[in-house]
Amino acid sequence: MDDDIQHRLDTIAPLIVDGSPHAVALGFRIDRLTPGKAAMSAPYSEALIGDPETGTLHGGVITALLDHVCGMAAFGGLGARDTPATLDLRIDYMRPAKPGQDIHAEAECLKSHGLVAFVRATAHDGDIADPVAIAQAAFMITRASKAAQERAMKAMRGEHPL
Repeated sequence: MDDDIQHRLDTIAPLIVDGSPHAVALGFRIDRLTPGKAAMSAPYSEALIGDPETGTLHGGVITALLDHVCGMAAFGGLGARDTPATLDLRIDYMRPAKPGQDIHAEAECLKSHGLVAFVRATAHDGDIADPVAIAQAAFMITRASKAAQERAMKAMRGEHPL
């Protein structure tokens, strides 16, 4: 069963970032995607600085990265068939990110059942033992419209951009 899920994850992985203009604009990269676990990163960019005096990345970049990586972990944890929507996302910011450093995020689906998944994640700038932020989230499966499903299938076959 995990092999089937991993195959679906491997097939859809290129579309997870490329299919999201927001993720593309922020430069997100998928570092790892397995059933129930995900890792992503966001490169440091001067265009995304929140505090020009310190050069610290804007907290919204970290929020978006944590939401995205949690959603990926939930997707795999729920069988990698249907799109999960964020029901709840709590983020505790521990400290500012270090200027000039990429942000890395790792998430794990702690439990999934039915249509709901519960996920925990950490964002750091090089040392996971010294996190920038931690997150806890809940996701729920949503059913895509038939047209959206067809677009996704065509995109996976390379026939149509999302």
